[in-house]
Amino acid sequence: MPKLMVVIPTYNEAENLPQMAEALFALPIDDLNLLVVDDNSPDGTGQIADELVAQHQGRMFVLHRKEKAGLGPSYIAGFKQAIALGADYILQMDADFSHQPKYIPQMLETLEQGADMVLGSRFVRGGSVDPSWGLYRKLLSWWANRLYVPTLLHIPVFDATGGFRLWRRETLIGLDLTRVHSSGYVFQVEMAYRTVRMGYKIIEVPIHFPDRQRGESKMDSKIALEAARRVWAIRRKHHNLNLLMRRQTPYTDVTPVSPQTETETETD
Repeated sequence: MPKLMVVIPTYNEAENLPQMAEALFALPIDDLNLLVVDDNSPDGTGQIADELVAQHQGRMFVLHRKEKAGLGPSYIAGFKQAIALGADYILQMDADFSHQPKYIPQMLETLEQGADMVLGSRFVRGGSVDPSWGLYRKLLSWWANRLYVPTLLHIPVFDATGGFRLWRRETLIGLDLTRVHSSGYVFQVEMAYRTVRMGYKIIEVPIHFPDRQRGESKMDSKIALEAARRVWAIRRKHHNLNLLMRRQTPYTDVTPVSPQTETETETD
């Protein structure tokens, strides 16, 4: 089994992180590893992550960032570190259990069948969201993912804002993360668009998306509408991409993690 690195960005996830780590390491997956990217959470999430590292020696790492800089930069830093640590497959997910670990074996199986990225999708056939969602929230999310983004960007993806994704290391290298600059939730759309434009294959698998049980959601309608506005800028920036523009070399600007490893390097 190739090495799998789960990358989870955290900000005030002290209630969820221990349970998520336990659920991930309980999966019947050989060589599953966890990388937490914490943006200096004031609730002590970073310290809890360090304590979990001691419990899961050699299988868990923490990247401590100095401040909350947005979802995109957190994921990019985590992706680069996962590649530097030798991961073959890299999974991105939330800590709040809206992305359920039980789907990971199926996502791995799908990736090994020929996908370059597997997307856990709420809006592909068979997917669903929490029944507690109000009508406005359901319509907004459905409109953005099933109509707005596919029509504007011309991509065959039904959940472009979804953040439950499994990548091949070669895909994340080829996308050239140094050219991805979105900081908020539109980062997910930018990554999906670059993936399609550069000739990589995305397969969506249905998931159920429950609401978080602990902590507070960071998403609201204002953030969602701002992300929708930013889609136009993404189209202007990346519409000329093609598969000949894939990056060939790994990244060297890697931020050190805890615990220290021999693969870590500073910005060159």
